Amino acid sequence: MNRTLPADFSISPNVHPPVVPTQRGVWGWLRHWQRTLFIVWVLGRFAWMLYRDLRRARVHSDGGNLAVLPAEKLEAQAARLREQLIRLGPTFIKIGQALATRADLLPVPFIQELAKLQNRVPPFPNSEAFAIIESELGAPVSQLFHTVDPEPVAAASLGQVYRGVRHDGQEVAIKVQRPNLVVRISEDVDILRRIARWMANSKRLFKGNDWVGMIDEFERTIYAELDYRNEGRNAERFRQNFADWPRVHVPTIFWEQTTSRVLTMEFLRGICVTDLEGLAAAGIDAKEANELMYRTYFKQLLEDGFFHADPHPGNILMLRDGRLAFFDFGMVGHISPTLQSQMVSAFFHLIERDAPGIVRDLVGLGFLSPEADMEEFARVVEDLFRRKLDVNLSEVRFKDLTYDLGDIIYRYPFSTPASFTFIIRALMTLEGISITMNPRFNFLEVAMPYARDFLFRRESAQLREKVWASLHDARNGKLNWTRVWNLARTALALYFA
Repeated sequence: MNRTLPADFSISPNVHPPVVPTQRGVWGWLRHWQRTLFIVWVLGRFAWMLYRDLRRARVHSDGGNLAVLPAEKLEAQAARLREQLIRLGPTFIKIGQALATRADLLPVPFIQELAKLQNRVPPFPNSEAFAIIESELGAPVSQLFHTVDPEPVAAASLGQVYRGVRHDGQEVAIKVQRPNLVVRISEDVDILRRIARWMANSKRLFKGNDWVGMIDEFERTIYAELDYRNEGRNAERFRQNFADWPRVHVPTIFWEQTTSRVLTMEFLRGICVTDLEGLAAAGIDAKEANELMYRTYFKQLLEDGFFHADPHPGNILMLRDGRLAFFDFGMVGHISPTLQSQMVSAFFHLIERDAPGIVRDLVGLGFLSPEADMEEFARVVEDLFRRKLDVNLSEVRFKDLTYDLGDIIYRYPFSTPASFTFIIRALMTLEGISITMNPRFNFLEVAMPYARDFLFRRESAQLREKVWASLHDARNGKLNWTRVWNLARTALALYFA
């Protein structure tokens, strides 16, 4: 089954792998094979321990399912995998973060454990960081900036950030990429691709996935993040999309001091969205701020087709004047108009609690593979949504719903479309933030006012076009009058809500 990104979704379009020298001397080849053996040893040892547990559980290698392992074994193996990925370094931490969104590949305990991976590692030496700044920007640091703090304010697997002040008095954040990162990641990707090809040829042991395609997908994603100019362009586009939203702020990019390895942007001083005491001290209503955050994501997904794909608390701040600030646009998602129309249909079916409609949407969106038993899938998923949507609204949790669906997808021959990998990740992350900001948060209660406002506001013509498109049958292009009636009923309910 192909797991590569479809034509209607991309992390960052027109991103090509950087040119990396392939010629190696004797010592270069020795280091390369040492790295290869280290990766194979670490991953192989983990695979053997997992296989041992599966064998003890009497699961055959050609039909094994991790879900049959006892819960304590699954949790132990998931924790072990997270530890080994950290041991292998930045490339594998990124892979772990990607796997944390793939409920079709791993059972829920693995998803939950890998979600704990934090993109934080010890900083690299300041002397190396300043040397990169000077090399990239072509002048001594003292000429480029009035001051730069001697220690980084944040460190991550791909780079670290310094606070500085420009000669015009503007306070800035200077993001510097780790030394030789492109070469190191390129080498790891090369090793992984060779391992993936071996796995692809060993169909009896590793069947059911396009392993090479998955590495290609990861490669596109990581290279998009490695070029800081992409991040700057993404920030500019996000700012343009929210130009009419005075309560949304995106830091200014200083292009004259930005390259592929150095990014200089406005330094923001704000309050972490999960710091409830800090928000209260600043007179900011956490519930209202949380709802604003969700409204921005409804707009990103259903109107713009362009969204911030990594909205963890470190990438979102509440400024003291009440504005919501987004930054770190290294990972963004692009959604085609066709996929947006399908999502609009699912959005309104979710609001009206139309379980059969949601099932049809899941099938149309590609969650169901062609060879699967559609009737069985419909019965199971319809029961799942009815159980979750019939309870009191305050008890509905999107993350719980996703994990339950993840169990279903894992047990049956279904897959999570690549087009939803980062959408689901973003929504799950937002829901986790919401539980802290507003323990009584409910997805549907926030979605309904958005649907009402954007369905009836004059400037929402583009969204209405997508709604109208979703009412047509994809097979023959004719209006589906049942959908029209359901939408009219929902519109009336929203209008008088």
